Formats: sequence, C-alpha cells, structure tokens
Amino acid sequence: MSVDKLPAQVERLIRSEIRDMKAYQVADASGLTKLDAMENPYGWPDELLDGWLQRLRGVSLNRYPDPGAGGVREMLRQSLGLAEGLELILGNGSDELIQLILQAVAGPGRQVMAPGPSFVMYRMISASVGLAYQEVPLTPEFELDCDAMLLALAKFSPDVLFIAYPNNPSGNLFDSGDLASVIEAAPGLVVVDEAYFPFAGKTVMSWLDRYDNLLVMRTLSKSGLAGLRLGYLVGHRAWIQEFDKLRLPYNINVLTQVSAVFALEHEDVFAAQAADIRRDRKVVMDGLAALEGVRGYPSDANFILFRLPAGTADQVFTRLREAGVLVKNLGPQGGPLEDCLRVTVGTPDENRAFLKALSNVLT
Repeated sequence: MSVDKLPAQVERLIRSEIRDMKAYQVADASGLTKLDAMENPYGWPDELLDGWLQRLRGVSLNRYPDPGAGGVREMLRQSLGLAEGLELILGNGSDELIQLILQAVAGPGRQVMAPGPSFVMYRMISASVGLAYQEVPLTPEFELDCDAMLLALAKFSPDVLFIAYPNNPSGNLFDSGDLASVIEAAPGLVVVDEAYFPFAGKTVMSWLDRYDNLLVMRTLSKSGLAGLRLGYLVGHRAWIQEFDKLRLPYNINVLTQVSAVFALEHEDVFAAQAADIRRDRKVVMDGLAALEGVRGYPSDANFILFRLPAGTADQVFTRLREAGVLVKNLGPQGGPLEDCLRVTVGTPDENRAFLKALSNVLT
C-alpha cells in the first residue's frame, strides 16, 4: 500500500470518535520546578531506599509476576480493614480501572455521567469505548449541583456515574449529604474516585456496606508512588469479579508489586509526607490570597486551583514557565475554568519559588 493511500485507510478503519479525539498531552518539565501534575514532591528517606533496593535484589525478572498481585492486595485489605464480601482489583494506575469498568458496561445506548469540570479521563475513555458521555455542570463555586444532578440522573439514566472526591481540578470535597442523595438516586454504578484521599481525610469507603452499586477507586500515585502506576478499586465481590475478566494478564509488573508491598509496610512515612503537604497547602493558599487580583479556591487535595484577572491566564502561564516554574494551564478548557491555573503543592522551597515568580509576573 502506498503512503498516499494511508490517510484513506486510517479514515476507513479508525472509528470517527477516535479520530476526533486528541491524545493526552504531558508537558515537558525538563529544567523546571515541576508543579503541574499533583505529584508528591518528596522522595524516600535514604534508610527506606536502602531497604527497598535490598528487596528488589531478590526479584526474578526472568519470571512472570504473580498474575493477581496477591501480596499487594492482601496488604491493601489489611490497611483498609475490608469486610468479607468486599474485594479489590488492581490497575496500572486509575486509568486502567476506569477503562475496565467502561469496557464491562459498554453497549448500544449505554451512557456515562460525571459532574464537570472533572477528571478528563472519564470523558476520554468513554469516547474510546463508544459510550455517550453526559457532563452535569458544577455550580460557579465548583460545588455539586444536587438538583441538577438528580434531574440528569432521571433524564439520562446513566449506566456509570463518576464522582471525584475531592474533585479534580477544583480540589474541593462535595457536601456529603448531596453525595449520598446522588448515589441513592443513581440507577447504575457509582464510582467515587478518591485519588486525593491522603490530603482530604474524608472517605465514603464505609458506605460500601450501605450501597450495593457503589465502587471506591484510589491510587498510590498521589502518596509518593506515581512512578509505580498502581491504582485499586474496591467494591462488592460480584462487581469486582466481572471487571477481573477484562483485566489483562500480568497487568501489575513484578517491580511494582514488590515496591508497593514494601511501601505499604512503611505507610507512616508517606502519611507524614501527606501531613507536610497539607500544612504547606495553607502556606500556598495564604500566599495566593496576598496577591491582588488572584483568587485561590479552597482545596482538600494536594493542589490549588486559582483564578487570574480576565484574559491573563495564558500570559501568566507562559511567563511562569519562562521563570522556571511549570503549573497547569486550565484556561484553554474554557467555561468555568477560563482564566484558571492549577498549582501542585510542592516542597517549601518550591512553593516559595512559585509564589515569588507569580508575584513578579503580576507586578
């Protein structure tokens, strides 16, 4: 086949909704203070690194990993105190778990719903498996619009509802009463995404005893293990065993399994780092409040969404980058995120560098 004919072949074979999508973009952070990806900025203490490297020496890379990652799952069961009847499944990050859920329910006329703006992968993966996606706008203050959600649930009867708690990119926890009302009204599965639980301290994990259609999703990425790409989904065994049929064999590699077990044996180290981030989140918030024309939105996550004077977000983002600080520019998404940037809470030095650069850009 000639190269000239390739575009026509692509158009014929690749579904239109895939061709209409844009690939997820990750900014190059080389040489920059990286505050754009909600990562834990702290590395492991030296004594922890030594123990981890010793553990890795015993790994047989010539063998396939435990297909069910039983050691990791048992550590998580113990850590979470899961009751009988509840099960969990591991994914290559939360993204794979979202994909498994949506693959399992995909079919003609099926729909996915989420409040918005929220995590972009809910929409992207829905499109990739051919599911219609309905977004219910949050209030201007990024709160859950309970009345609008209830009306949308009744109108569209979604098969899956995703709710990020705290929400990304706004960082806030929704009212628990509103959240309960929405779960009770939902006709299908409800996935509460608790990616930022270490910084929020609130969870609906105990609600799994109350709602048969509820699933709770978390990740180890925000706790300081982003490089492992490990997420987990908790729910009643009847749901989890169906998703497990779609999980690709050996989806959690042996290095991730060994590293995750080691990290879970030292949860106190990562809990202390999360406490430092929560403390420094207030420092960043106070710093933003001191800048004229800047509004930081209250956050229960490890990042802060902030609004700039109208029409300046792109310029401020560019000038911050030129000053050596990379944040996330959400302005191009438009709507309620117009004029908004998002900054990850970093180390004290990184936070000072960000606030100084932003102050210089604005004056």
